[in-house]
Amino acid sequence: MSSQREIVLPPSIRISGDGILLREWAESDLPALVELYDDPEIDRWTPVPSPFDARVAREYLTKAREGREEDRKKAQLVITTDGEQPRGEVLLFRSELDARDVELAYGVGSQHRRQGLASRAVRMMADYACRQLGARRVLLRIETGNSPSVAVARATGFQLTDDEPITREAKGRQAKLLTWCYEYGGVDSLST
Repeated sequence: MSSQREIVLPPSIRISGDGILLREWAESDLPALVELYDDPEIDRWTPVPSPFDARVAREYLTKAREGREEDRKKAQLVITTDGEQPRGEVLLFRSELDARDVELAYGVGSQHRRQGLASRAVRMMADYACRQLGARRVLLRIETGNSPSVAVARATGFQLTDDEPITREAKGRQAKLLTWCYEYGGVDSLST
C-alpha cells in the first residue's frame, strides 16, 4: 500500500446540490425509514433485514450511529428533496480491501424511484469522496442481474472494472458483486 492516508470521515456530513439535500438521519425519521426499507426490492438487493419494522429501524439507526462514533469509517445519509422528508439513503464507507478507497451503496423508497434521486445522490457522494476525502477510488459493488443499479452506475460516470468479482454473504446467500469505479470529472458544483 502506498503512503497515502486511509479515509477517515468527518463527524457529520451535509451536502446539497442538484435539487437534493443529503443529511444525517434523525430520530423523527424512523417512520419514514420503515416505509422506505420495508420493500421487496430493498430486500432483494441489499443486506437490510426484512421485514423492516419499527424495531428493526431503531436498531438499524442505533448501529449506524454507534459505528460512526467508534471508527468513523461509514456514513449513512438521508436523501431528501426538501431537507425534511426521507426519500432514500446513500451510504459511504471505507473499503475493506483498501482503506484508501471508499464504496457507496444506496436505497430509494418505491414511491420515489424513477426520479433520478439515486443517480444524483450517488454522483454527489462520489464527488464529495474525491474532493473532500481524497479517496483514491470510489466504488460501487453491484450484484450480477441488478439492472437498476447498473443503470445508476452508468448514469453517474462509473465504469465497470476488470477487478475480480467479490462475494459477500447476506441473508444466508452468497452475492457475486462486480466492481464499478467512478470517473471523477472535478466539477465543483456542491455545497457542504
